[in-house]
Amino acid sequence: MKIYLVALLLFFSLHGSVRAEQFVLFDEVFTFEEKDAVPTKSHLHVKAEQFGKNTPKDWTSPIDYRNGTAHIRIAVLEKPAGDVPTMWSLCYIPNKGQNNNYGCLSSPNYNKTGIFEKDQKMTEFWENDSIIWTQGIKQMSLVIKRAKAGGKAHAHLQPDLTKFFPTKIRVTIVQVAKGSTYDATKVPGLKKAKSNK
Repeated sequence: MKIYLVALLLFFSLHGSVRAEQFVLFDEVFTFEEKDAVPTKSHLHVKAEQFGKNTPKDWTSPIDYRNGTAHIRIAVLEKPAGDVPTMWSLCYIPNKGQNNNYGCLSSPNYNKTGIFEKDQKMTEFWENDSIIWTQGIKQMSLVIKRAKAGGKAHAHLQPDLTKFFPTKIRVTIVQVAKGSTYDATKVPGLKKAKSNK
């Protein structure tokens, strides 16, 4: 009986370590117009009720997402003509923070329509340690910016807003546990398309 229990525990342990652990934090389509840029200071928001159903309260246990990766997928569906380099800061707003009280990933830079993706280690983005990950996230703030523009990169601070607005994007963030690898086939609703990495 003991041998059977040990074998069973070993099976489930191995099975759990092989299985990819990930969840969709959010997958939303946004249309952002010039008239909304200044009032919002270039921000869009995703509230907790828009998060995926598997979003945990504690990002550290029993599955460690805090030390995993985020897979960022930006589908630029519409944008103004021209090739102004554009990017988004994707900011985690926690239920409880410290120091700066929030932290931000950066999307890939783009200057055309298409799909742009990247993986980001959760321990290597701006102010990631300002979030108390055991207490969870209450909101994501998305900020459109001119890429490589320094401290005044927000789109609404640029001299010509028509280079950034109107724009339509689909943003998908998938949180991948420590030791796991992103699996696009497990993300509901993603169409197979060539990405611009």
